[in-house]
Amino acid sequence: MSPFAAVLRAGLSRGLIELRQSFTNGPDLVSHFLWPGLMVAAMFFLRDLPYAGGGLLLGTLALPGILGMNAATGLIAMSQQLTADREDGTLLRARATPHGMPAYLIGKVISVSGGLLADLVIFLVPAVLIVRGLSAGPDAWPTLAWVLGLGLVATLPLGAVLGSAFSGARGQGVVQLLFLAVIGISGIFYPITALPGWLQWAAQLFPVYWMGLGTRSALLPDAAAAIEIGGSWRHLETAGVLGAWAVLGLLVAPAVLRRMARRESGSAVEARRERALQRVG
Repeated sequence: MSPFAAVLRAGLSRGLIELRQSFTNGPDLVSHFLWPGLMVAAMFFLRDLPYAGGGLLLGTLALPGILGMNAATGLIAMSQQLTADREDGTLLRARATPHGMPAYLIGKVISVSGGLLADLVIFLVPAVLIVRGLSAGPDAWPTLAWVLGLGLVATLPLGAVLGSAFSGARGQGVVQLLFLAVIGISGIFYPITALPGWLQWAAQLFPVYWMGLGTRSALLPDAAAAIEIGGSWRHLETAGVLGAWAVLGLLVAPAVLRRMARRESGSAVEARRERALQRVG
């Protein structure tokens, strides 16, 4: 068996095991339903609220954006899991095995993306039944597939970079706060054109806005594009920005992970454990 095939096989096996465990472990199973459940509840309360001047309901506008936002949370999940694996020594053990780091990264991508797609289905199925005015015909699903697929490729490597750069709970708290700030300016719950112009420009620098725009283009009627920037779904720009983030992440993430793995040692893991015990104490 070639080294590449061995790495791919080990990564696939690792990822599927972690994914299966996330649906058989109690706390992880609850998390799979908690966030989608909260978003479905939000859709219930927004479903009949009109959006001024657009002829559409606010819930109809928000549902696709929330779908794109949920897909972008893979960045947070990847960062958190990488940090946790550094603290408990999982990453150090992976480094000590042949082809361990590439297999670890492949497995993590499979487990995070698989769990994330399951969460999207858990949210989308009841939300579609609650919200009226969607345009979820046969033409919607190819667009939704390429937006979500490219969005995952754009955000998961970025999550690996952040998980390597920030260690510990405090670092992850900073990452989550920054992510929430980006969500707040990305037009997820309300059209971005209602925000000041400088915030609109800032939001367009990040993949969250473009993932929300892409999912709206798939699930909303064409007339809804009138309330977007430029009055268009801008598919070409969406593919360009998400593609640029994907290329940047795929170039930077392996180098950052290799550097981080070289600095891992038994003494570093033990020091992090002692600091964690001191915080608990």
